Amino acid sequence: MTPVLSRVLTAILLLAVFVPAILWAPAWLWAILMAGVVGVAAYEWARLSRFPPLSARIYAVLLMLCAMGLPYALDRDWPAFQIALIALAVGFWLIVAPLWLLQQWHAPQTFVRAAVGVVLLLPTWAALLYLHAHSAAMLIGVMAVAWIADTAAYFAGRRFGRHKLAPAISPGKTWEGVGGAFAALALYAGALSSLSDMPLLSLLLVLSGLLYVSILGDLFESWIKRVSGKKDSGDLLPGHGGVLDRIDALTSTLPIATGMLMWLERSA
Repeated sequence: MTPVLSRVLTAILLLAVFVPAILWAPAWLWAILMAGVVGVAAYEWARLSRFPPLSARIYAVLLMLCAMGLPYALDRDWPAFQIALIALAVGFWLIVAPLWLLQQWHAPQTFVRAAVGVVLLLPTWAALLYLHAHSAAMLIGVMAVAWIADTAAYFAGRRFGRHKLAPAISPGKTWEGVGGAFAALALYAGALSSLSDMPLLSLLLVLSGLLYVSILGDLFESWIKRVSGKKDSGDLLPGHGGVLDRIDALTSTLPIATGMLMWLERSA
């Protein structure tokens, strides 16, 4: 089986599992399923950060338990904490991550890597819960931004890629891939605008911003893998690598999109 076919088949299988879960899983089951995803991604992050195997397992279990337990432990304070998690992620992706990549920090200290893993994964989980509670269509619509951009960038880069986007961080990514992603998202914006009352220009601006942060998420994980000397975060998903490889762009786009939605709801 070719790498492209393996990648496509795995993507179809993931969609066949997760789209029905988004549409029909009750809130409590969705929270548990996504906590499981956080646990696997946390383990992969810990191994990329060179945690010993036992420490990586403990770290993953702790993050998974935190994800499952926080809404119940905090009870009525959970919505405020959810906002705080999203704000933390917004600050990380708009300020810290660009500086990290520009300066090409290694930050090998265990406590730094452990803290960054929390900032990457818990807000993503909180965003998944928030958007799912808002509506299945909203969650699918936001996740589709990362899926469409990633797929279009992959194939446009393979076909037309000539100019490297960030060769010191991820040699395989090209400006042509970014152009393909933008073109695909422009078509997506046009489709959304025709099916709703949302202005096309506003959608293009929002999707352009989400494309930027999705690239940040992708590049950030690529840099961490490069520092760790790894090609993939794991091997659970044929053609994609690990769970973290599959959700790298979502760790940035979901919290940012959720932050936008929270701001709009409170300013309306």
